[in-house]
Amino acid sequence: MASRKMLSFKRAIVLAAFFLIVFILLRQSHTSANDPEPFRKPPPKPAGASDQLAAAPHNPSTTTYTPEEDLPAKDRTPTAQKVMKDMSKMTLYEKLAYQYPYDVETKFPAYIWQTWKWTPASGEFTFRDQEASWTMQHPGFVHEVITDQVAVHLLRLLYASIPEVLEAYNALPQPVLKADFFRYLILLARGGIYSDIDTFAIRSALDWIPDSVPKESIGLVVGIEADPDRPDWKDWYSRRIQFCQWTIQAKPGHPVLRDIVARITKETLKRKSENLFVSKEKSVVEFTGPAVWTDVIFDYFNDPRYFDMSNNQNNITYANFTGIETPKKVGDVVVLPITSFSPGVQQMGAKDYDDPMAFVKHDFEGTWKPESERHIGETN
Repeated sequence: MASRKMLSFKRAIVLAAFFLIVFILLRQSHTSANDPEPFRKPPPKPAGASDQLAAAPHNPSTTTYTPEEDLPAKDRTPTAQKVMKDMSKMTLYEKLAYQYPYDVETKFPAYIWQTWKWTPASGEFTFRDQEASWTMQHPGFVHEVITDQVAVHLLRLLYASIPEVLEAYNALPQPVLKADFFRYLILLARGGIYSDIDTFAIRSALDWIPDSVPKESIGLVVGIEADPDRPDWKDWYSRRIQFCQWTIQAKPGHPVLRDIVARITKETLKRKSENLFVSKEKSVVEFTGPAVWTDVIFDYFNDPRYFDMSNNQNNITYANFTGIETPKKVGDVVVLPITSFSPGVQQMGAKDYDDPMAFVKHDFEGTWKPESERHIGETN
């Protein structure tokens, strides 16, 4: 009898322990989602992973991902959402800077932008050799020939948050004005190379900046269009030194592009209210062309917001560039000599097409034809 009672007591202890274990297991399996998870050691890294990361070259235009588990606790920072600013209280210049910030240390985007009424796929496209030269000299680049209709929709996408820019573009009454404005707008938003459809790429843009100049210190490359060292230069050109805008290379957001977009937008809306866009006093060259482009570049060179002017006795003027035969660096801008984008013109010191500094050949097809033949911007 005593043995049977003892057995029952032992069985009771075993059953109690069993139910206690089951209870604990059930409770753990129903832990709340808000309860902290038990610490789990991260999986081991593949052999040699640290060595590979250390040996990888740093690319300032590429984001490097570091797993959060690999960082010491003191180096871990919480991810914060970017605070959206109220753009309605910004000036136009500030809106452009906010929408398209500038970082000189990034790479030049591998884009080539050109504009024409037809794409290369069309049978009416007549610039096949010129267009093909850019593709051949720049393998791996994204090369786009933007038509009239595509330009309109592309700008609506890029500048939807700055409606006054779109209003100005749509208000321009002549295709030549829209063609000029478009090149500044696309380079400000996306960067890369813009070149007129009637240009040949003689050498790759990778050769435009000298090897001695770090490319992460340059954000804009321009060439001299005209250097008329003669007393009657005003009879032929708008500026003593005139920078060409048929070929431009830029990183997105560059202040020069920001400034010219702001200027053309304001001037267009002003002329729209006056119902007078182009006249003898308000020519295309001065409105959207190389004259205003040149003015904006020189204004940038002498802007204390971007350059330390305390040690400069005089402003930077045409005298700093006339007669140059090699590239000249001013801040984050490289100015190429006249031979680079205007070889073979046989004047103003420009050398021939086989010169080492000859980069782009311009055929001048349509540049100063009747404006009805400058197609970009037409919608019919």
